[in-house]
Amino acid sequence: MAAELVGIFAASHGPLIARDWHLLPDAPKERLATGYRELGARLTAAAPDALVIVSPDHWVNFFLDNLPSVCIGVGERHAGPPEPFLKDFPHKEMMGHPAFARHIVETALARDFEPSVSHRLTLDHGFCIPLLRMELESLPAIVPIIVNDLEPPMPSIRRCAAWGALLADSIAGYQDDIRVAILATGGLSHSIGEPTMGAIDETLDRDCIRAFEAADRGTLVDLLDTRLPSAGNGSHEIRNWVVAHGAAGDRGFELIDYLPVPEVYVGCAFAAWDVGRA
Repeated sequence: MAAELVGIFAASHGPLIARDWHLLPDAPKERLATGYRELGARLTAAAPDALVIVSPDHWVNFFLDNLPSVCIGVGERHAGPPEPFLKDFPHKEMMGHPAFARHIVETALARDFEPSVSHRLTLDHGFCIPLLRMELESLPAIVPIIVNDLEPPMPSIRRCAAWGALLADSIAGYQDDIRVAILATGGLSHSIGEPTMGAIDETLDRDCIRAFEAADRGTLVDLLDTRLPSAGNGSHEIRNWVVAHGAAGDRGFELIDYLPVPEVYVGCAFAAWDVGRA
């Protein structure tokens, strides 16, 4: 018996996609809803027993006095989102998968990666907005992986890709008959709480999408190393997409939709990778 990687997906998130959902103009609201529903349908069809979600922590679990580059949640349960605008999120707690999560940690340590570990994480809007908008009937077990996309020093783009490859190896090496999917959340370009707040770098977003499609890790790394520092602080969440891309072996990227949405301050995108080509 062995675990099987059955799907790799990515979606944007942003507080206003929850808080101001009822205020969004019809056209972007419908496209956002369609993108999330499409991912939800694909995730449901993949029927994972465990869902690895790669997302930042928005100062809920960590702050400047304790800021790990990567933290893996190994707990039996994870707390639901604390933000008031997600008070109606239907899951106050989410089940974890401790055995599989610990296996990822052990695989990482054996490969000279050094993740932090938490037995009790609170999953904020980065994790929960995609789960909400995908309209899933039920949730698989959640294995949260927090990547520091918020405050330097951050893991390098190349290291994020390496984390993705390690994650794929961890799944392949898990000796239990479970189906595993990966969901990366965040990005694309956006700027929050800085002088360029609200700016969306559509050129970077489209160049980044083309780099994912081209399946050339060097080009993607060079692009993001060069352009991310000036693209708005929220744009660093593209690192999570790089983790997903690395898990897919840097190939099989399919853009489902991309739309810059000034009303939520985010260049929003939805994507999937062909795991049959990973």
